[in-house]
This record gives sequence, structure tokens and C-alpha cells, in this order.
Amino acid sequence: MSRIGNKTIALPAGVEVKVDDKNLVTVKGPKGELTQQIDPRIKVAVEGTEVVVTRPTDNRTDRAQHGLSRTLIFNMVKGVTDGYEKKLQIIGVGYRAEKKGNKLVMNLGFSHPVEMEDPEGITTEAPDANTVVVKGVDKALVGNYAAVIRAWRKPEPYKGKGIRYEGEHVRRKEGKTGAK
Repeated sequence: MSRIGNKTIALPAGVEVKVDDKNLVTVKGPKGELTQQIDPRIKVAVEGTEVVVTRPTDNRTDRAQHGLSRTLIFNMVKGVTDGYEKKLQIIGVGYRAEKKGNKLVMNLGFSHPVEMEDPEGITTEAPDANTVVVKGVDKALVGNYAAVIRAWRKPEPYKGKGIRYEGEHVRRKEGKTGAK
């Protein structure tokens, strides 16, 4: 029994959901518009101010698709109303980030600065030299772009230097012991 799939999705004011005959779900809201192709076996219906997701049978794949489809639609509704954001912290001597136009410029200990242009639908901010905020309406795109930024300099376990998610715990290792 899918507990997540059985929940209905409440639509806030200003959000409009459309489902076409091929199960392409379109969600429009104050922050933008998102579309997602849902498995054709799963039924998506808009009933008043709620979206109801149902499955045809109780077999394993239908149960899995039921919960997944409901979660994807819920994330789209939340994205067009509130949006998503990921905060990254840059830790290390000389490591910093700044915003130049629509480019994020980071000094990460390489011989050159790393320049990353914001992809469509994503905005980045650098409120201070050691923080980067990735914002957007699509949860998957925000998380993916934050991971791409983090991949430039992952946190290392000895000194803890690198780019980490806000609140991420980096497991520290003890360094070499002196020879006696």
C-alpha cells in the first residue's frame, strides 16, 4: 500500500494543473511553469483544488510508479509556489565565490578561477565570499546544479577544505603521526 501515493495534493491559490491525454502534467504558478511526463498506467485527476493520483493494480511496478508520480507532481506544485534553494559553504584559505553578471566565479585553489554560467531556470547568488545559494523552481535541477558546483572541490577529510552543503557533516581523519 503506497502511503505517499494515496495522499491528495492540495493546490494553493494561483496554481493551475493540467493533464493531457498522454499523461503530460503541466503546473503553472506564480514562480513559473513546469511539465512532467507521468507513466501512462497511472491516472492523474484534478478534482477541485486537489490533485488525485491513482493506480490500476497492486502489482509492484504500479505501486512504485504511484508514489513516484505523486511525489513528482507535489514537487512541481511546491516549486512553482515557493521555489527550491540549496546553500553551499566554501571552506578554505583563499577559497571564495562572487557573482559577475550571470556567472559564478570561484577561486578554489586552482591556477585559474572557475567560471560557471547559470543554466536556464537556475539562479545563483553569492551573499558573501564563502556562501553560494542555488535557487530555482525545479527541485531536480537545483540539486543537480548544486552537485555540479560541489564537484569542483569536494570537502577533503584531513583539513575539511572544499565546498560542502550547508549542514553537511564532513568526517575528519587523523593525519600522519610523527616517526620516532
